[in-house]
Amino acid sequence: MAGSHAGIIPACLVSLLCLAVASPASGVTGERAADRALDRALENLVRLPEGPPGAIAVIQRGGKRNVHTAGVANVETGAPLRAGDHMRIASVSKAFSGALALAMVDQGVLSLEDTIGELLPDLPPTWHPMTLRQLLQHTSGMPDYTQAPGFADALADSPEAAPPPAALLDYAAGVPLSFPPGTGYKYSNSENIAVAMMVEAVTGASYEHAVRVKVAAPLDLRRTGMPQGILIPDPFIHGYLWDQGIAQDYSQWFPPLDGGVAWGGWAWASGGMVSTPADLNRFARGYASGRLFGPGVQQEQTQFLDGGESDPPGPGNNAAGLGVFRYRTRCGTVVGHTGSIPAGYTQFAASTPNGRRSATFTITIQFTDEILPALRRAEARAVCAALAGR
Repeated sequence: MAGSHAGIIPACLVSLLCLAVASPASGVTGERAADRALDRALENLVRLPEGPPGAIAVIQRGGKRNVHTAGVANVETGAPLRAGDHMRIASVSKAFSGALALAMVDQGVLSLEDTIGELLPDLPPTWHPMTLRQLLQHTSGMPDYTQAPGFADALADSPEAAPPPAALLDYAAGVPLSFPPGTGYKYSNSENIAVAMMVEAVTGASYEHAVRVKVAAPLDLRRTGMPQGILIPDPFIHGYLWDQGIAQDYSQWFPPLDGGVAWGGWAWASGGMVSTPADLNRFARGYASGRLFGPGVQQEQTQFLDGGESDPPGPGNNAAGLGVFRYRTRCGTVVGHTGSIPAGYTQFAASTPNGRRSATFTITIQFTDEILPALRRAEARAVCAALAGR
């Protein structure tokens, strides 16, 4: 017995040593293969009929960050896509209002059980039972103001001058609830308008100021915020809309309110923010890892509702938390948010829960049903690239 063990042990050691030597190389090979697959997915997207003129993904594995691009940032000039250029982040703005609200819950300024009736009593009485928790998870039943009668006409009549945030919710005031609060799930743009108004009610300061102080500054997001003056500061990645086979530049379609007030136009806290691919990557890592609030609040945030999809749905199987979504893919799980806006952008920003690996993904057109399958496949490739070599 002793002699047979003596023969086995060296072989085991050799095998383990070989595995230890081979694993880093195998990991690097896996990363390269995942990166190439992502590059192909980006190229396939921009080649689609009426696909995006440009696509950019920022992939970070630990301290190593790679930028992948296809197409151009500006159809007229052929300028390349760059991670430091501004862009509209659409409904990923909701993750910022979620981050801000949860940071204030962590500090005891807000509670997840605070209601609209307590903080915003001027809103419709049928909305009064809705809690901050429900608003953040899209389980409040609040009707979507962007789908309400009269909204589309008002936007078409005055795209350059939006009403103040409370007036945006007026469009939904007479619409029946989607369901009694807390009894269902429906993604609604109205909810994050209400969340931001709750923040203003308890702080007495503007929502924009609170985002700067409690989200952008702690995460060192220097090119992120609600725009003032021209909509998107230079330099920026242009966003497009196809019109009779021509890619029309819609980057500046949502100017701010008259007087330069930073409401972010008709979207405000629901989709009006501007950032960069690099800043969005930094935000996704900090938000997912709980840098803005403690573990108790993070545990509340990550009580996910299976089947709760963001808009557009992200890669893999979606589930809704508080101001964040979980995306389970064949390569692993990440948390984050998606978004799209008619002014020419579709976004995806996600990270592993520990914040060590992340993927942000931007195309320069609002998604359509025709390109959504290819978009979700490409986003899944971005997740696989971020998680490769673990």
